[in-house]
Amino acid sequence: FSPHSISLALAMAYAGARGETAAEMAQALYFTLPQERLHPAFNALDLTISARAAAEEIELYIANGFWGQLGHHFLQEYVELLSRNYGAEFHLVDFQGAPEACRARINDWVSERTQGKIEALLPPGSVTPLTRLVLANAIYFQGAWKTQFDPRNTSLEPFRLLGEGEQTVLVLMMRQGAALGYAEGELEGIPYQVVELPYTGNEFGMVILLPELLGFEEFEAGLNAERLELLLAGISTELVVLSMPKFSFSSTFSLRGALSELGMPLAFSPEADFSGIDGSRDLQIDEAYHKAFIRVDEEGSVAAAATGAVQVLKTPPPIIVRIDHPFIFLIRDRETGTILFLGRVLNPAE
Repeated sequence: FSPHSISLALAMAYAGARGETAAEMAQALYFTLPQERLHPAFNALDLTISARAAAEEIELYIANGFWGQLGHHFLQEYVELLSRNYGAEFHLVDFQGAPEACRARINDWVSERTQGKIEALLPPGSVTPLTRLVLANAIYFQGAWKTQFDPRNTSLEPFRLLGEGEQTVLVLMMRQGAALGYAEGELEGIPYQVVELPYTGNEFGMVILLPELLGFEEFEAGLNAERLELLLAGISTELVVLSMPKFSFSSTFSLRGALSELGMPLAFSPEADFSGIDGSRDLQIDEAYHKAFIRVDEEGSVAAAATGAVQVLKTPPPIIVRIDHPFIFLIRDRETGTILFLGRVLNPAE
């Protein structure tokens, strides 16, 4: 997944959050700066990263978009904030009259800005007549290794799997000897190796964390931002003979549950306060969707990701009717009031 893509999409929603909703989002997303400094900081960060990528012949595209219901009142200061700090492309659409067409339009936008790597970010049914706003981010990255792998050295070799026994699968394993970033050590008694492969220009790199197989799950569970920072700080340049698999995969996430567990359930509830978006408290986030793709081969890496936050009008909780005891029924013509059939059910099993 792409932490940066998720942060950008939710930062745009956070810009309109107020009160306890904003406080929960800030804590869950580790937004430590006040609103008036956070959004310019995201802008400066993206400008810096994009400039560094361009200077090193790395393809890096970051795009943000805003789709709002035609006729719905959005605060001018909110729209200007997204435009100024996120370069958000502003689109007015008819969610009420053509929700599926709007969903297709947003998905096409994401696909175009990720070079076709992210398709159908918003699944069927995610956009409805109650949708009033969709905020989306898309990121595309393509970089060539500083030292590329020779395809003639790539061969089928076993890759050991998690689980009991010595389960393996055959994969195409690349091999090279080069000066790479390297570190090793132990995390809570689990030995690990770290290797970093630089891309052309040396400003961007892919880091591989390789804990001992039997301790992988414990190592992964114990990894957090502070520990990752310590692991990365220990990297130094060494001569490394590296074997690593070619791989390519994509992943899809619905973020509502994870974000609620992280401490921001209010944003997804009828108690949400996004009055900074339209001056009312009528909006809540219905769901946040995320998709990511990566391909790694002898030449380098291609990666893409997108995040979409769908905001809808609040609706009252549904009325629950459970017909689990005797009842009376009738069939009627609603216009004339004529009752065509009338009866009762005392035991549906008879």
